[in-house]
Amino acid sequence: MKLGIVTLHSTDLPPDQRFDWWCDLISHDVAPVRVVSTHAADFRASAGAIDLDTVQVTTMSFPALSSVRTPALIRRSDPERYELALIAGSTMWISQGGNDTRMGTGDLVMWDTSHPYEGGAFDGPGPARAIIVHLPKAELPLPSSNLDALLARRMPAPGGIGAILAGYLKTLVREAPSMAVAEAKRLGAATVDLALAFLAHRLNAQDRLTPETRQLALMARIRAFVEHNLADADLTPRAIAQRHHISVRYLQLLFQRQGTTLTAWIRRRRLEHCRADLADPNLAPQPIHAIAARWGFTRAADLSRSFRAEYGLPPKDYRHEALTRATSDADDSHARR
Repeated sequence: MKLGIVTLHSTDLPPDQRFDWWCDLISHDVAPVRVVSTHAADFRASAGAIDLDTVQVTTMSFPALSSVRTPALIRRSDPERYELALIAGSTMWISQGGNDTRMGTGDLVMWDTSHPYEGGAFDGPGPARAIIVHLPKAELPLPSSNLDALLARRMPAPGGIGAILAGYLKTLVREAPSMAVAEAKRLGAATVDLALAFLAHRLNAQDRLTPETRQLALMARIRAFVEHNLADADLTPRAIAQRHHISVRYLQLLFQRQGTTLTAWIRRRRLEHCRADLADPNLAPQPIHAIAARWGFTRAADLSRSFRAEYGLPPKDYRHEALTRATSDADDSHARR
């Protein structure tokens, strides 16, 4: 059974029912708020949900609007969560606890459901979009007195642990349909740990994190570094260990705890990228040795040997089958039109 992501669209309803549907959905799945919008007559929005057992993740897309959470609405219902959101699309804004900020694509922002706030999105060339991680307060080791300093603060994520968290969330949403339900608990713990590592970094409070959380954050940084440098044929365990200020032995131990080795993981990631490029019709004119070099195989023979061992056939045969299948699928799609 697949984990999946359940996405609902307002356009499945008549125009005069869409806005009320959205308001009810947000009040139920996030927290009760009062919403107004100049697009209420034909409100085009969507929301998706991923259940990761210990934590929930929501995706949203919506036009310009303003929302407010009042003390009365808090008394009516409070999930007692911090909401950590990755922003995309049109510019958004939020105000809470005396802080006011605007956020754009790539920014992270957090708010507290237990205190009043206002927020919304401006009109733009497209809808506002966000991925929201619902963090239960009871599960967080960082004290609220510290976390409150981050509320309604724009937290850019151009690099470091912020970029790792942002990349992870986008990958989670993209890959959820292919993930097994059995992975939900592990992914939930990983989501909370990465969010905590990011927040602790913003607060300079890494010492408050559990050893497990610090280790997960380190692994995330290592994986991101390796992914960015896969094309480097000199990507060695020693170079990776030095870059992260750890010993080669400890680096190897981290991957052994994941049930693999560093060398095997790097080889698998390189092969996966090569396989994707070989199946891409847009890259059909590129020779196989160029694809091999792009992902760190210094010789096409090295790719051929590893590719056959992993996938059961050489790169040339795989490319032929994949491109033939892609052409056939395109012809069938054209014929149905």
